[in-house]
Amino acid sequence: MSTTTTKSAFWAGVRDGAPFVVVAGPFAMLFGVLATEAGLNVFEVMSFSIVVIAGAAQFTALQLMQDEAPTVIVLISALAVNLRVAMYSAALTPFLGTAPLWQRIFAAYLLVDQSYALSHAKFDAVPEMTVPQRMAYFFGTCTLVMIVWFACSYAGAALGTSLPPGIPLDFALPIAFLSMVAPMMRTLPHLIAAGVAVVVSLLAASIPYSLGLIVAGALGMMAGAQAELWLKGRAP
Repeated sequence: MSTTTTKSAFWAGVRDGAPFVVVAGPFAMLFGVLATEAGLNVFEVMSFSIVVIAGAAQFTALQLMQDEAPTVIVLISALAVNLRVAMYSAALTPFLGTAPLWQRIFAAYLLVDQSYALSHAKFDAVPEMTVPQRMAYFFGTCTLVMIVWFACSYAGAALGTSLPPGIPLDFALPIAFLSMVAPMMRTLPHLIAAGVAVVVSLLAASIPYSLGLIVAGALGMMAGAQAELWLKGRAP
């Protein structure tokens, strides 16, 4: 169905983003709990969540901090995990690049896996959307997720270690990424990139400070890019 107004585009984004609160809530709460257990206070946990808004990078940094990794390793690892956001930005630029600067600043702040995946799929499916409608949809996808993310981060930090250890909050991370990545595995280069990254990450699991994940990600992207070039070279 065509989206005809900025208001309807916004609410379409809210509806499409609503299912992700199921994973964002437990994920944020888990971070709050683990960060408190690692020695951060509520203010530090909330500052972490508000400034970064990147669950994977936050967990990576937290784990390395608990492992007493050098600060430079913590920063490099968190940055490497978040490099995918640069690719998200590049992919959305053709759709949102002409929006007002202040809107693009807020969009950059709110650019996370969910908002990217939903927005890119929507913009591809409905190319007749105007830039204001696209921006409204993008902000709609973020609204509920951000509210839940901040609220549950605070709840997890406030509750701290009082939560029973048997609550399986850690299911949220793999489910969230699978739900976003699996539908995008539509081409051979995508599958090759994912396959190489998985194999290398398993082989490099013994590298200190989880740096094997960075190696795996880099090699996966290189393999996918080479596969895409090879396929283009074979095209008539």
